[in-house]
Amino acid sequence: MDAISTLSNNLLIAMPGMKDTYFDHTVTLVCQHDEQGAFGVVINRPIPLTVGELLAQLDLKVNDPGIAGQTALSGGPVQSEQGFVLHNTDREWDSTLQISDDTAITSSKDILVDLANGHGPERFVLLLGCAGWHPGQLEEEMKSNSWLTCTATNAILFDMPYPHRWKGAASTLGIDVRLLTAEAGHC
Repeated sequence: MDAISTLSNNLLIAMPGMKDTYFDHTVTLVCQHDEQGAFGVVINRPIPLTVGELLAQLDLKVNDPGIAGQTALSGGPVQSEQGFVLHNTDREWDSTLQISDDTAITSSKDILVDLANGHGPERFVLLLGCAGWHPGQLEEEMKSNSWLTCTATNAILFDMPYPHRWKGAASTLGIDVRLLTAEAGHC
């Protein structure tokens, strides 16, 4: 797969009428996309757990209330018990996957220990689970008009409130997704 056709570091914005109810109204960051398939995380599905509560399940106490109180997200229906930390790239941990020059994702415990101790990344989101596509599957979904795409930005990934990300990501394309329909009209 050449660099032009990869969707890595792009956001998949679910089209209205998405058939898969899990992905309805979601924004998914594509972390890796190549000939072996694609891997990403949903960035706008809060779960009723905080970072502090999740890390406490691993016997890690978070001392910073700002970190402890941050809401965790459901990153997708695959590996739903696996934690992933989406973060800026001020440093790397054992399993860090670079997504762009300034964004990475890590799934190893060392980043969680550092978060608990106040030595984690400056900007981060903790997610449980991920999304995955078999070779060619994401390309077929693109052809069937399941997704809009835009380049990921730190403003969307780390700053925009979760409930605003679906409309906000689409607005970077000049589109109001509320006005789109999944149906095609024919005369």
